[in-house]
Amino acid sequence: MSEEKLYAVKNDEGKWLCIEAKGCHYWSRDDGDFLDQHDADILAHVYGGHVVELIEKPNPEVVSKAEAKMLDKAKTASYPANYISMHAHPDPGANGTSYDELRLMRALVNGYTVAKEKKYNIKVPHTEGWHFQKYSRESKRGSHNDWKPFPAKDIDSNMSKELFLFTESEIEHYCLQDCEKEEVTDDGE
Repeated sequence: MSEEKLYAVKNDEGKWLCIEAKGCHYWSRDDGDFLDQHDADILAHVYGGHVVELIEKPNPEVVSKAEAKMLDKAKTASYPANYISMHAHPDPGANGTSYDELRLMRALVNGYTVAKEKKYNIKVPHTEGWHFQKYSRESKRGSHNDWKPFPAKDIDSNMSKELFLFTESEIEHYCLQDCEKEEVTDDGE
């Protein structure tokens, strides 16, 4: 956030002071003029109303998909703070609350975005020229039967590239932790 703060003048009816270049003023339901504190104090004194300090909207917290699901449930809970407290990852600080709990509380109040999971191309040893395609992202089995080899020459250009990208959790699920991995960026490289 910038150190320089902005102010506006608002009257008791909830209207904002607007000043035109000719020195005329009017009150508007829309936003008023942004001023420094000194000018806002003077205009509030001259035209009536009171000075309002404007603050920047805080950035949304970045949360995982699982945390976003938990926050969605917390929004509908009778006691959202208790819900978060019960479901936040346990890493208690000096006052008994966890860093995650405080971060998730901020996310509930200030808004949140879901972090995009990193994806990787996997190079499986002893399968030169082969790629591995997942049958289904929804598969619940924990075996290697969830994927099958495709020779590079047989890959159809119409196949979704997503079929060949693995997240960290999928790498663990398919027991590919020991394989060489290469992060794929948003631009496809």
